[in-house]
Amino acid sequence: MRRVVVTGLGCVSPLACSVEKTWKALINGKSGIRLIDTFDTTDLPSKIAGLVPWKKEDGSSPDDETFDPSTVVPAKDQHKMDRFILYGLAAAIESVRDAGWEAPSDEEKGRTGVVIGSGVGGLETIYNTSVTLYDGGARRVSPFFIPSCLVNLAAGHVSIRYGFTGPNYATATACSAGAHAIGEAFHLIRHNLADVMVAGGAEGAVCRLAVAGFSAARALSTHFNDRPTEASRPWDKDRDGFIIGEGAGALVLEEYEHARRRGAKIYAEIVGYGLSGDAYHMTAPPPDGAGAYRAMKTALMSAGMNPQDVDYINAHGTSTPIGDQAELSSVQRLFGAQTRAWMSSTKSSIGHLLGGSGAIEAVFAVKTLCTHIVPPTLNLHVPPPDAAIDLVPRVAKERKITVVMSNSFGFGGTNASLIFKAAHDA
Repeated sequence: MRRVVVTGLGCVSPLACSVEKTWKALINGKSGIRLIDTFDTTDLPSKIAGLVPWKKEDGSSPDDETFDPSTVVPAKDQHKMDRFILYGLAAAIESVRDAGWEAPSDEEKGRTGVVIGSGVGGLETIYNTSVTLYDGGARRVSPFFIPSCLVNLAAGHVSIRYGFTGPNYATATACSAGAHAIGEAFHLIRHNLADVMVAGGAEGAVCRLAVAGFSAARALSTHFNDRPTEASRPWDKDRDGFIIGEGAGALVLEEYEHARRRGAKIYAEIVGYGLSGDAYHMTAPPPDGAGAYRAMKTALMSAGMNPQDVDYINAHGTSTPIGDQAELSSVQRLFGAQTRAWMSSTKSSIGHLLGGSGAIEAVFAVKTLCTHIVPPTLNLHVPPPDAAIDLVPRVAKERKITVVMSNSFGFGGTNASLIFKAAHDA
């Protein structure tokens, strides 16, 4: 089977709107969690989120970290796309530019594809349109409503923009969607169904409907509304739920010899992908994390590696009482009490991007390999008493990193695990 490498990275996050600026903020312990100011939260139990900072409507910008949709599509076309599409397109554009891939011939375009996942797609557009229909009737519904909210339209817009005519689809596996998209793209290249894939995940679901729904399910943090930057606290004893976030991550994956022939820079090699189902509960994992254990074990088997080969695990780590403990249990069962691996949750800094989380965390996994800096788990003051693994509390740490695992788990018991290794081994 063919080898697959990473040649491009892109992201939009609550910290910044590029990979380098996001990474700098992440390893410096910055938080992108803040009070929601884009809609009324008076009657909502949770009032905070990981919001992408947008350029102000008057054209001003408080800093150069903000998202400017006009750099993605012209103003006249922005109303045709839900925010998750704008974020996914922006991350893909950065990754393709970073990879320097133009697919100059029709044959090369046909060997280049796109897989971008999303957990809920255009939920805000669906919510707003339903209100419009109720208040104003059917004549007020936009003709762009359906294509602006379909889950596969992030991938569709990327393919249209570049003329990539290879495999084109979306994964919709809740909070594992971004990781599954990368894993699927990896398989497509490995089995010679494509040479280059733009893969990732995107979400823009921070709206009244989403916050009300997740709050009703008692999934969101409610105890830190007055201290937003302290709210996302994976594994800490005071954690009380996840912080909903938005944004996107994208990787350009490429067949190894194809990348070498064109002189592309190679960030890392993707070597393993595992997936599993819990078959347990709609929203909760089994207490022992058995499904997560099987996904990680399968990823290691796919990579031809053992647990002791892994230096760092970018955890799913959402900051929920049940989920964090289940993941910790599964990791320690697989890796053993004396594991040399470190594990941290970058959701402590940006919140939970739902279907975009696995993709942006894969970007962070690759950056960890390239920089040998392990991002911290913010707000971790009192870890679980049975934690034998280093959870990198509060401050980034440095060590030589050659293999990284990235985990993503979603509602419905859907699990994904990805393994990347350093480029110097490619």
